Amino acid sequence: MKKTLLTLSMILTLGLVQAQVILSENFDVAPPTTWTMLNLSTPAGTNPLWFQGNPTDPDPLVSGPFDSFAGAPNSYMGVNFNSVAGNNTISNWIFTPVVSLQNGDIISFYTRTTTPGATTFPDRLQMRIGAAAAANPVGNTGVGGYTTLAVEVNPNLTTTGYPNTWTQYTYTVTGLPSATPSKVAFRYFVTSGGPTGANSDYIGVDTFLINRPLSTADFFTTNFAMHPNPVKDVVNITAKNGASIESVQVIDINGRTVNQTTVGNDTVQINVSNLNSGVYFVKVQSDLGVGTSKIIKN
Repeated sequence: MKKTLLTLSMILTLGLVQAQVILSENFDVAPPTTWTMLNLSTPAGTNPLWFQGNPTDPDPLVSGPFDSFAGAPNSYMGVNFNSVAGNNTISNWIFTPVVSLQNGDIISFYTRTTTPGATTFPDRLQMRIGAAAAANPVGNTGVGGYTTLAVEVNPNLTTTGYPNTWTQYTYTVTGLPSATPSKVAFRYFVTSGGPTGANSDYIGVDTFLINRPLSTADFFTTNFAMHPNPVKDVVNITAKNGASIESVQVIDINGRTVNQTTVGNDTVQINVSNLNSGVYFVKVQSDLGVGTSKIIKN
């Protein structure tokens, strides 16, 4: 019974969830060359598209509203009331490149508006998802094929509903029949917006990420190759996807580390000739995360 409990504990420990990065964008260059934009606000204003963020500056005459969440001060996407002229509805879109989404993928981003007291003009942001071949939205109220409303920030356009510090929002993909080529879109959508409207000021979006949670076994299969298995003397481990292997542990069924190697490159050979025959676990630490796989020693 003690051995069974130890083995169960070890498996639970090795089964920690990792994540495979599907798309990551920090907007160091904005807009990214692989993203597209579409402003359906009519008539278009003097700043019709999403733009590189305006950071703060020691000179108050040229200072922007705020710095980025991470990275260089201007490394975020901004959009503002000048998307449209006069007092009209703003519908200003920016789209990711095509990505393959599946149920369980986690989409996250950070957003904020200007500092407290600096505005009484509410903002609203939507994150929508459509198939890769989805029809583009038409008109300032249409959403085209982007019918999945994943996140909506400040849907009621209140003066306190949009965060004025960088705040993370997340969405877990659901409802897809299988892995599906898709696009994710941000829509700055504000009625009664514009320079003379009652709503719309300035928002930023930063640190966009799509992660795919994986068990350590799935993570291992995705990022490493191991052979031979079963093994008699030496097992070879090779990294995929540009990963750098930092260390490798061989762990017995009682959770004890019986071999540990520090690496620092994309390949490693582990000599297991001195181990007794049986089942072991190989735990690989890399710059992309931790992967674990079962190995049989003959």
